[in-house]
Amino acid sequence: MTIPCIGRMSGVVRNVERMSPVSTKASTAVDARTSVTSPASPSSPPPSAPGAPDSPDVPGGADSRMAPGGPGFRRMSFALFLAGVATFALLYSTQALLPLISGDLGASAGDASWTVAAATGGLAVCVLPMSALSERYGRRTVMTASLAVAVTVGLLVPFAPSLGSLVALRALQGAALAGVPASATAYLAEEVRPKALVTAIGLFVAGNSVGGMSGRVITGWVAQEWGWRVAVGVIGVLAVACAVAFRLLLPAPRHFRPGSLRPRVLLGTVRDHLANPLLRRLYAIGALFMTVFGGVYTVIGYRLAEAPFSLPQGVVGSIFLVYLVGTVAASAAGRLVGRLGRRGALYAAGGTTAAGLLLSLAGSLPLILLGLVLITGGFFAGHAVASSAVGRTATEGRAQASALYQSAYYVGSSAGSTVGALAFHSGGWAGTVGVGLVAVTGVVAITVLGTRAARVERRALAPA
Repeated sequence: MTIPCIGRMSGVVRNVERMSPVSTKASTAVDARTSVTSPASPSSPPPSAPGAPDSPDVPGGADSRMAPGGPGFRRMSFALFLAGVATFALLYSTQALLPLISGDLGASAGDASWTVAAATGGLAVCVLPMSALSERYGRRTVMTASLAVAVTVGLLVPFAPSLGSLVALRALQGAALAGVPASATAYLAEEVRPKALVTAIGLFVAGNSVGGMSGRVITGWVAQEWGWRVAVGVIGVLAVACAVAFRLLLPAPRHFRPGSLRPRVLLGTVRDHLANPLLRRLYAIGALFMTVFGGVYTVIGYRLAEAPFSLPQGVVGSIFLVYLVGTVAASAAGRLVGRLGRRGALYAAGGTTAAGLLLSLAGSLPLILLGLVLITGGFFAGHAVASSAVGRTATEGRAQASALYQSAYYVGSSAGSTVGALAFHSGGWAGTVGVGLVAVTGVVAITVLGTRAARVERRALAPA
């Protein structure tokens, strides 16, 4: 969906979004109500505009949207999976290499962590403008251009002569990558049937986890033999292959209609989204989950490379195979929501993450690995649930709604990387775990507030 008539629709959208469904059943009820009151609802997508950029003149309609087992769904899922692989492999390509970068460029852990924070920060800053371009020029067009620029910069990163130039290139790379998360969720919300949305977004998030894992594992082993510069170059080449395959495989959108680039329209859409209490809670939850994840995985390499573990770089990189747990957790998020409801799934994800943080305090390597498994599974499940809820809640201006979530999410990543590294420098691993526990407590508290608000609304709507 796009922004067909924001001024006329904003009141209806706000009324519907305030329903804040607690379970899958309640969510379905809200969707049904939306389909009656709003022509921009996901149940009744408008047809593509003739001649719209990046969109063929194909009649739209709920029946023509993709679903598991239907035409194009597998191809679409694999294309976005590859986009997720390329995005996360590039975005976090230096994270497993921070000890080597510190040694080569004479940087502290805090300074070297900026090679990660700059990339995620650039993405956070640019994701909203990229979403506006996505509304005007099409999801597929913006994702393709973003990947093209990002992989080009990725081939230049190995030649950075200093820490400052490396950080600058990484910031540019993150800004370029912003077009992928800004557009992917909106593309899925428009092209996939509502009941299959969590599953489709879970597959995209699974691609993120595979990209993050492969980037770190490959760089770890390559860097052990040939240094960190060759390692990030290999990731750049891998990302080129993924970007080309993505463009060849992704089906042309059938339900996209171009919106306006006028600042007043964009700001009005953003204001409406930020006025929605449910969306605000989801944005905060995404940021807090990513604060935990960014802090843990930025620092874990330093912990395992130091005494008493003193693991070689290749083995440290292999620790990120734990990301496979995230692939499974993200893919299973739809089933988790079906059993527990959205908030129940968020409670489960937060509790799992907290348990993993506490377990990682142990001095035993197997227990640390088990802790990372729980942290990773909890994070990816929570992220898939929250991001899919954003796409389901926003019935218009979906690209902006998704962009605001992604912006908050990557602000959390930058904060987690920087604060987690500083906490490790001052208090060791316990300091990083403390930062994570504070963030998880925030997730649970926000979910509790959402649960209470939903109960109050249900009572108000109940017949006398």
